Amino acid sequence: MSIVDLPLNSEEQALEFVDSCDLPTTWARFRMHGFVEPATGKEHVALTLGDVADGKAVLARIHSECLTGDALFSQRCDCGPQLEAAMQKIAAEGRGVILYLRQEGRGIGLLAKIRAYHLQDDGADTVEANQKLGFAADLRNYSLCDPMLKHLGISSVKLMTNNPRKISALQNMQVKVEEHVPLIIARNQFNQRYLETKAAKLGHMLAPDL
Repeated sequence: MSIVDLPLNSEEQALEFVDSCDLPTTWARFRMHGFVEPATGKEHVALTLGDVADGKAVLARIHSECLTGDALFSQRCDCGPQLEAAMQKIAAEGRGVILYLRQEGRGIGLLAKIRAYHLQDDGADTVEANQKLGFAADLRNYSLCDPMLKHLGISSVKLMTNNPRKISALQNMQVKVEEHVPLIIARNQFNQRYLETKAAKLGHMLAPDL
C-alpha cells in the first residue's frame, strides 16, 4: 500500500492506495483503483480508461455511491442512469476517469436513507427528509477527490455533472475544470419531484422541462 497524506478540509487526513486491477464492462475495459480511509475504514474506487496522466484534460465524473440507483435500478433518483451514461461517454471517448465515493444518501448512509425515503413516501421532499432526521441537506465530502486525482496524475478535467458544488470543490483543490459537461437524465413519475428539489434547494443545473 502507498499512503497519500494531504491537507483536506484544513485537517491532515490520509487516503491509502491499495491496488489496481482490470475491470471489463459492457462498454470498455476499465482499470479499477482501490483506496481506503484509515480513519473511517471507508473504501473508495476510481475507474480509469486510457492514459489519464498525460497532462491533458480528462473526461471525469465524481459519483457518490447510490446502492438503490446504481445496483437496484431505482427510479426514485437519477444516479444509476448518470453513472451508466458517464461510463458510456468515457468509453466513446476512449479516455476518462470516474471517482466512485462511498457516500450513500448524500452522506447519511444506507439505513438513514431508507428512513428518509419513508419520510418522502409520506410527503417530504429529499432535503426535508434529511433535515427531519437531523442531517444537513448534503454531507458529502469532495476533498477525498484530491489525493485520488493526485495519485492518478490528473490536474485538469472535463467534468460531467449538474452539481455546481463539485465544480467549486475541484477548483478549490487547484484542479482545473476545463469544461462543464451536463449529465441530464430523462425524468419519470418517480424522480420528478426529486429532480425539482435538487434544482430548487441544492442549486443543481437542471432545466425545469428536462
